[in-house]
Amino acid sequence: MKTLPTILSGSLLAACIAVVLAPLRPALGEENWPRFRGPAGTGHSEVTDLMVEWGPENVVWKVELKGAGQSAPVNWGDRLFVTSASEDGKERYLFCLDRNNGELIWEDTLPCGSPETPHKMNSWATPTCATNGEYVVAFFGPGGLHCYNLEGEKQWSKELGTFPGSWGIAASPIILGNLVIQNCDAEGQSSLVALDLKTGEERWKTPRADMPKGGWSTPILIEAEGRPELILNGEFGVNAYDPETGKDLWFCEAFNGRGSPVPDYANGLLYVVNGKPGDLYTVKPGGSGDVTATHRKWHAERRGGRDLPAPAVVGDYLLVVSMSGIATCYDAHTGETLWTERLEGEFAGSPLVANGLVYLQTVAGGETYVIRPGKTLDIVSRNSLGADSQEQFRASLAPIGDKLYARSFSMLYCIGS
Repeated sequence: MKTLPTILSGSLLAACIAVVLAPLRPALGEENWPRFRGPAGTGHSEVTDLMVEWGPENVVWKVELKGAGQSAPVNWGDRLFVTSASEDGKERYLFCLDRNNGELIWEDTLPCGSPETPHKMNSWATPTCATNGEYVVAFFGPGGLHCYNLEGEKQWSKELGTFPGSWGIAASPIILGNLVIQNCDAEGQSSLVALDLKTGEERWKTPRADMPKGGWSTPILIEAEGRPELILNGEFGVNAYDPETGKDLWFCEAFNGRGSPVPDYANGLLYVVNGKPGDLYTVKPGGSGDVTATHRKWHAERRGGRDLPAPAVVGDYLLVVSMSGIATCYDAHTGETLWTERLEGEFAGSPLVANGLVYLQTVAGGETYVIRPGKTLDIVSRNSLGADSQEQFRASLAPIGDKLYARSFSMLYCIGS
């Protein structure tokens, strides 16, 4: 792979955006799941034959990881990347595994002298890695942002802050052309930062309103009326930024705080939930300044409690599942509530969407619901890994090739037909 120029030109940026936003060919959407929630960052896969039913007999392999964490696996080709951390957070680990058999290819240990204080539902290794097939980057909050080539040779490391507070960090890095973009929301020192992928040098840094609790959401890239916009959910609402310069383009106020769930983008609208209990709402991108009064198109009541999983749009339907398992399906065009049902279990990982179905994994034991959104609840299947109910799953599922990969705190599973 040729190295991209240090500064993205307008034409190069447009080309990179076209790759991200274009309909994904199976070779791209299937064979490489290169960042948190896939190529577009919204959990949507283009695969049409992803397995729908499985059981313990379908676990091709599972490996125990040193330490614990909540990051999801990502890959490029046969190389699978995942992170973990020691019990006291003073060591952070990056693993490269063979995705065919789970064997370790290489690993590195990164010291962290002053670990952050994560919430009991968080970990010291929650952000998911990102890779472009040449480099892989891993973020550990006060443990730094680190870049390696795929052979495990470190290219650079960068400290991005101390990340004070009692909640920890969860935002994952993304790679856009020759930029690494990282959400650094934290108490008193919030910013969105872009670094040169090859050197780690800062290219731009945009301050964000101070977050009273911290930040956990990961940016996604969309195109609105021919303009690229970097979308980031936050404590007070949704912002859009120019991905080349970091300029703040617009802001839409939320109904409540904790903007951790990543918005979905469909039908020309962003679908947003807050994190804390509060209304679901949609935003039409492409505005300027405070667009709350002009671009927030509709909103609908949310009475299901805290929202941690992201919303998922499938055709004319929008499915949102709360942490406590309250599933609500809305008309994606109007916000009308079609049904509300309780699922068994609690949910933390964001959904996977493939072939018109939504995959949701429970925290305890990693049971996966496969749901077909529609005018009534349609549970297509419920699938077990055979894990004990004490084993906790908070990472999102990753479809790679003809397999599914699931991660608990200390175990990585490969599921095949």
